[in-house]
Amino acid sequence: MMGNQRITIIVMACGLALLGVCHVPTTFAADQSVLQPRVPATQIKEARTWTNPFPATPENIEKGQKIFHSKAFCVTCHGRDGKGLGNIPGLRGKLPRNFTDKTWQAARTDGELFWILKNGSPGTDMASFIPLVLTEEEAWHVLLYVRSFGIETKPDK
Repeated sequence: MMGNQRITIIVMACGLALLGVCHVPTTFAADQSVLQPRVPATQIKEARTWTNPFPATPENIEKGQKIFHSKAFCVTCHGRDGKGLGNIPGLRGKLPRNFTDKTWQAARTDGELFWILKNGSPGTDMASFIPLVLTEEEAWHVLLYVRSFGIETKPDK
């Protein structure tokens, strides 16, 4: 019964986040475990050399936004505002990343984030999305949108 209650809470939390009912403070700072690289040590040096081939233009960020909110279904776990589910009582463990956390944003390179979209995030529930859900081009656009959560201006939904 305990497992079913947890699943119910998680499903409800995701639904509330999608509706914009939940508020996660944008000042929610990354803890040290969040700042640990998710890319294996044997691959991180290479991943950090990868750069987004698309400039962060309003048009490209908007493309990423559309993919984030639809095909990639990122919004399901990370919320409409990219804040994750960090302030919902009762949720424990590794929660979806809060993309508005400027400390986390500064700690991760685009290449590392791309690696995670391609391989998943070890130790979390983040699965791989490339190539099963997203093309590499779509993934780079999603990352432009994810990066926009760390700055003040981004396209409206």
